[in-house]
Amino acid sequence: MTTTLASPARPVDRPAHRDPNVLRWLGAYASSAVGDNVYYIALSWAAVQSGTPAQAGLVTAASAVPRALLMLGGGVVADRYGPRRVVLGSTAARSALVLGAAVLLLVTSPGLWVLGAVAVLFGIVDAVFLPAAGALPARITSRDQLTRVQGMRGMATRLANVLGGPLGGLGVAVGGTAGAFGLAALLVGVSLPLLLGVRVGALPPDERQDRQPVLAELRDGLRHIRRDAVLRPLVIAAALSDLGFVGPMNLGLTVLAQQRGWGSAGMGWVLAGFGTGAAGAALLITWRGRIPRAAVVAAVTNLVAALAIAALAQVPSVAAAAGVAALIGVTAGLSGALCGALVQVRAGAAYLGRVMSVSTLVGFGVAPLTFPLVGGAVTLWGTGPVFAVCAGVSALAGVVVLGARPLRRAELP
Repeated sequence: MTTTLASPARPVDRPAHRDPNVLRWLGAYASSAVGDNVYYIALSWAAVQSGTPAQAGLVTAASAVPRALLMLGGGVVADRYGPRRVVLGSTAARSALVLGAAVLLLVTSPGLWVLGAVAVLFGIVDAVFLPAAGALPARITSRDQLTRVQGMRGMATRLANVLGGPLGGLGVAVGGTAGAFGLAALLVGVSLPLLLGVRVGALPPDERQDRQPVLAELRDGLRHIRRDAVLRPLVIAAALSDLGFVGPMNLGLTVLAQQRGWGSAGMGWVLAGFGTGAAGAALLITWRGRIPRAAVVAAVTNLVAALAIAALAQVPSVAAAAGVAALIGVTAGLSGALCGALVQVRAGAAYLGRVMSVSTLVGFGVAPLTFPLVGGAVTLWGTGPVFAVCAGVSALAGVVVLGARPLRRAELP
């Protein structure tokens, strides 16, 4: 017997890609994501101009610490006040913070401590924003459209990655770091009027909860995950996948390009291959709308992606690496989108923020903090063994999904 996951989201009578409410959300998400990419380029450029590469690395990684420490609390905030309200407030705060950094850079030359403070404050706001942003799609569409919405979100993410770099570079070239920060603030701010037009469904009466102390609500959310036979292994699988994926596909790829002599252009081609594959996966999910046996497909594609990550460290040429990266993009994109849809439809509307905060904690908060560990391991043992170990960690996610019978049999509606 299969398990069909349910969600109390607002019913609609049209596909998500033709629903004006979903399209307003998608426009807001895309604009905010492009702004985020421009902001990180501006921050890294300003940090490099103000200190050594190592110091710049510390500044750009500073956001991950408050995200890791505070994201679980951010999930409580999202459930307590509603994801739309929290996304609106945190988006306004992010835009104001980046705009303040632009003004500061315009009138003075701030040191690394000031840039680090901006990064930390951005991470604090992100700890509230990310769980709410992850919970919002399930409140704006029906449960049978959530897989398609995940595909649309994936396409917006790829678009943001493609546009963010050139726009960030253009902002720096035209207006300096202050201009780039200003552009980022504008792009994040543009999402606000779109978000104001997004309508969310009300919580069903049987899911509404009385307000409790923050720690009590957090413990309640963790118990909800622990007791659910589908959510528990699903959240563990998401953590393992992110933990094994982020290191090699970020810092590890940069080191690999240097060791192979590919240069920045070669690394760009590899990243383009990955982006093309991920965009293809997102387009497929958006077009299909539903993938049968979603959990099994997610597990198998995760295992293929893990094997491809290990193989990436062994290929000799840029062309071969770009092809392997495209395979990683397709398989990891499919696995991530399907797991995301499974989490959202299983969590229950009243717990969405807390569940999303736990399921994304490793990817956004913990995994970036492992970059120094990955870099040190590559120095000691080389890229091949490190990529293989990371791939093994990521592959455990697929093993967990296939080994948990209720999750393995779960179907998206």
